[in-house]
Amino acid sequence: MAITAQMVKNLREKTGVGMMDCKKALAEADGDEEKAIKYLREKGLAKAAKKAGRSTSEGIIGSYIHNNGKLGVIVEIKCETDFVAKADQFQQLARDVAMQIAATNPICVSPEELPQDLLEKEKAIYHQQALEEGKPEKIAEKIVLGRVNKYYKEVCLLEQPFIKDDKKTIKDIVNETIAVLGENMQIGRFSRIDMNDAAPEEGGEEE
Repeated sequence: MAITAQMVKNLREKTGVGMMDCKKALAEADGDEEKAIKYLREKGLAKAAKKAGRSTSEGIIGSYIHNNGKLGVIVEIKCETDFVAKADQFQQLARDVAMQIAATNPICVSPEELPQDLLEKEKAIYHQQALEEGKPEKIAEKIVLGRVNKYYKEVCLLEQPFIKDDKKTIKDIVNETIAVLGENMQIGRFSRIDMNDAAPEEGGEEE
């Protein structure tokens, strides 16, 4: 069944979930809105969206040091209360996110934080590649969009497949933890230090 913009809009208004996640849920549910809502709830996305505006003034610094002692990560994981910050599930989330950063070396937390000049440079490369492949302009634009989404999964932490379960993204595991613990959570700043690099890799929010 074709998923229309109106269907996505209606689901977004009911759940508060982002448009891309709503579209994915409707596709999974073959256009059935109730099944799509159930899908989002099972993923923890609906609960997470409703909590997204709450202040996150507590949290912890997660860390990971590779067994060779030459690669390390620290990452800021934020929540609403000190009580949740001490919870085992929250501590595990922090460890998992730090390990993910060590393994995948993301540039930033979310697509919104990706430097615009870097994104435009990638788009120009993808566009030129599509034209060199003999694709018409309209098709080239669609190819660019698809390759940009793939690029997000490579360099934006929340969009990356989770290294412990590639059927989930980091956004999924954050939302699942939100659903369990009942508080808004955010990944803040992070720093990845590799002794083989000239300088630390830093990303995330600036305060």
